[in-house]
Amino acid sequence: MGRQVLVGTTKGAFILSQSTDGAFSVSGPHCGGWPINHVIGDGAGRIWAGGGGDWFGAGVWRSSDNGASWTLTRLSSGQMDAWAENDPAFAEMIGWEKQDLLFGQDFVQIWSLHLGAGGLYAGTKPADLLASHDNGVTFSRVEGLGAHPSRDTWQPGAAGLILHSIVSDPHDPKKLWVGISAAGVLATEDGGETWERRNRLSNVDSCAHHHHPAGPSGGETGHCVHNLVRAPDPASDLLYQQNHHGVWRSPDGGRSWEDRTAGLPSTFGFPIAVHPRDPQKIWVLPLNGDMEGRFPPEARAAVWHSADGGATWRDQRNGLPQSWCFFTVLRQAMATDQAEAPALYFGTNSGSVFASFDEGASWHEIARHLPAIQSVEAL
Repeated sequence: MGRQVLVGTTKGAFILSQSTDGAFSVSGPHCGGWPINHVIGDGAGRIWAGGGGDWFGAGVWRSSDNGASWTLTRLSSGQMDAWAENDPAFAEMIGWEKQDLLFGQDFVQIWSLHLGAGGLYAGTKPADLLASHDNGVTFSRVEGLGAHPSRDTWQPGAAGLILHSIVSDPHDPKKLWVGISAAGVLATEDGGETWERRNRLSNVDSCAHHHHPAGPSGGETGHCVHNLVRAPDPASDLLYQQNHHGVWRSPDGGRSWEDRTAGLPSTFGFPIAVHPRDPQKIWVLPLNGDMEGRFPPEARAAVWHSADGGATWRDQRNGLPQSWCFFTVLRQAMATDQAEAPALYFGTNSGSVFASFDEGASWHEIARHLPAIQSVEAL
């Protein structure tokens, strides 16, 4: 099997598959046209897609045959359930049958998925964490996170109160980190029974360029985390995050954070990606600002790359639009694959997927005219 890219969009999941001539074909939309926030796979034919919304409620779709067929695990109810329950004709028209859904109306969307040594995890909106130990057939709530003493201080970002990032230690199934907008980074080292909030600044004086409620204050980084990744460093729990006001690096599993924004054209962006084998190589896609339109600075697209953990940055523009470019790249819409020479991908809210096969030196549009893209992952 060649390279495959999993894409979550506002109108279902799509799979991009590379043929022997290098071109990519598109299959989809999968998952019944549901809004899909995140799609992941294990590289062995199993794929999971999480999403939903006010109409459908929340659910996780799963496939064991590389997307040829799908099964839905519904987790919460939506408006269609209320309509169908009170209108037999409408229920018959959409093929609705009453279900006793485990989580009722507790949340409206699955926002993120993660397959780790401890099982399959799902983040929700409003923010909560679910776990499955049967590959997505059933889920249970990770009670310790919701019981955290800071819970009543968590505030929604523009997209709501969402748990959008889940990362784990591949060698220790009890260690997890989550990113929540807007509660910051929280971590557990006992499988989710207890959680510690980890947002402390390593150097408060380095943060003078942040002037926003979501920026650093009170000795902590801004709690509006946009994306959190773990670097492949077996010697440490090296984390990076792009948040509402900058790029940050933690060498100690989030116990302290160092500002790595200097050298970038703005302090605002959504995604961050890390090389699958080199913990010092990272990529971000800055946007012009929170209130300025959230598109590339000067309407010229660029991915910015650091080969030294964010100490220095350089822009990578070859093949990307350099005029009249107003797309947004969202928090889960950039990823690398695990190939020997890893490719880098990102998707836009205007429906394009770009790929680089030389670590960002040049870019190629491998799909266009998809629905607005929420997430990109690679197999």
